[in-house]
Amino acid sequence: MDNYQIADALSLLAKLTDIHGENSFKAKSYASAAFAIEKLSVQLHEMPKEKIAGLNGIGVSTAQKIIEFIETGKLIALEEIISKTPTGIIEMISIKGIGPKKINTIWKEMEIETIGELLYACKENRLKLFKGFGEKTQQNVIDAIEFYNKNRGSYLYAQVETIIADFTSFLNQYLPQIKIEITGQFKRQLEIIDKIEYLMQADVDIAFELLSQAPGLSLKEKSSKQLIYTSPAGIDLCLYAVNETEIIKKSIELTASSSFWNELVQSETTNNAIEKSEQDFFENRSLPYFPGFLRENESFIREYKNKSLPDIIETKDIKGIIHSHSNWSDGSNTIEEMALACIKMGMEYLVISDHSKSAFYAQGLSIEKIYAQHQYINELNRKLHPFKIFKSIESDILNDGSLDYDDHTLQQFDLIIASVHSNLKMSEEKAMMRLIKAIENPHTRILGHMTGRLLLSRPGYPVNHHAIIDACAANNVVIELNAHPSRLDIDWRQIEYARKKNVLISINPDAHTLEGLNDIKYGVAVAQKAMINKTQNLSSFSLLEMNSWLEEKKK
Repeated sequence: MDNYQIADALSLLAKLTDIHGENSFKAKSYASAAFAIEKLSVQLHEMPKEKIAGLNGIGVSTAQKIIEFIETGKLIALEEIISKTPTGIIEMISIKGIGPKKINTIWKEMEIETIGELLYACKENRLKLFKGFGEKTQQNVIDAIEFYNKNRGSYLYAQVETIIADFTSFLNQYLPQIKIEITGQFKRQLEIIDKIEYLMQADVDIAFELLSQAPGLSLKEKSSKQLIYTSPAGIDLCLYAVNETEIIKKSIELTASSSFWNELVQSETTNNAIEKSEQDFFENRSLPYFPGFLRENESFIREYKNKSLPDIIETKDIKGIIHSHSNWSDGSNTIEEMALACIKMGMEYLVISDHSKSAFYAQGLSIEKIYAQHQYINELNRKLHPFKIFKSIESDILNDGSLDYDDHTLQQFDLIIASVHSNLKMSEEKAMMRLIKAIENPHTRILGHMTGRLLLSRPGYPVNHHAIIDACAANNVVIELNAHPSRLDIDWRQIEYARKKNVLISINPDAHTLEGLNDIKYGVAVAQKAMINKTQNLSSFSLLEMNSWLEEKKK
């Protein structure tokens, strides 16, 4: 057990003691000892044990812990405090710019327990609402977390999207005159991606030699058919070697789930025609062309044999922005700025849905603020006509399943989005009680982010998806497809059942900034995987259709 290991253990113990808000004197003692040990010229395990307590910066109590660690390889005090600390809180220690005191606030006051939740809170402007966290600190935390996340191996689709063009340009530079094309997880529009994949019409050895000149690539695996590198961005780069006759089949295989691919290759071909495109491959099996995002569900192959696919939603089909926040709660921009940005995007309306009063961390709206905001919206609607701003609220679903205002107040809104934001650690029974009761509330129009998940950061609370969808069907409640890249909730795998039950989906950006309005495209990408068309999506309704729908609901 060398000095650096001992110092690291004591340093961690000091930080965790501080994070828990326990004895600050002990925390300082552990930290001082760690600092002193790193400066020692002699190894502690080589010293007489009785002399350790006499060293500068090391007291009797800390010396006993050092001896325990040297003799047993364990530090019981450290193990005990680790056992009662969420893994995500320990992980936050690695994030530059937030020390133990700030982590204590994040954990105890903000009720945040993972790095992903922390990043999400930063992007919703929540950190700067707390003492000791200014706007600069918040931005520094965002930068530090994003840097940290780049080295974790898995990435959100949106993160990969930002670097695909650079990857392609990089490969074209070092593999000149070699045909490459993107394939795999990205082309399949998966919400989480752990590798960027390309097909290349080249011999592996030739490609390997050319890429040996490329900076930043670290070879991970090489075989006769593929090269795998760790890229400078931290994500794996996979290159699959194919010849001209293999490329069509391999491209489809790599962008399909195993069940879809197995069903597809078992389909009888109508002839032995040469397949020059992916379109030919499907047509020769009496199937419509399935784009990469639809190569998931094998039942689609049986369902659409000798049939055309229905029209599938596109970003251009979105007519209004539903679920967005302004600086009345935790958004960065005014309602007018959000509305003008929507007009510039070609939208017909904006549903402003600031947080409700229980969301104190997000400056949720008091009843007085609600009435002031509604007056302001009336003025804007006169000014921006024919564009319309609808009055909404993202009402917290409270512990007992009730919504966060009385009936009279709820009636003042055009529509209510009901969402869970607090006490997320629930049993399925508890979660279902809260959600079903909220769905049955006659004021609820949309169920917001159904499971509360944050991809790569926080699993959703456990729910029975079919039971929730059934309840929404029975109560004419729309299910949100939250388009924020970290949410994408409802999961696309559950939407097929919602389609069968004729439950409307609403693709909503949950935007807290002007830039966040563009997240709508990530929700569309998810909806495409579930074969949603524009008539099955509330935010594709025109202003006239939205007005009619809301009037019908009020009746």
